[in-house]
Amino acid sequence: MLAKIWKKVCIAILIFACLFNVVSKLVHRVSFNKEVLSSAQYMYKQYKYENEKNVIK
Repeated sequence: MLAKIWKKVCIAILIFACLFNVVSKLVHRVSFNKEVLSSAQYMYKQYKYENEKNVIK
């Protein structure tokens, strides 16, 4: 009897942890616009560096 109760408690904790993980990722995700902007800035810096130093990839 005690094993069935612990099994239900553990499953409830597992479900709660999974839901908390999903919700926290949805709340703290980076917006698509910010991701694209940072990627474009990085690529532009690399382009400038390669042109200044004449580095061939």
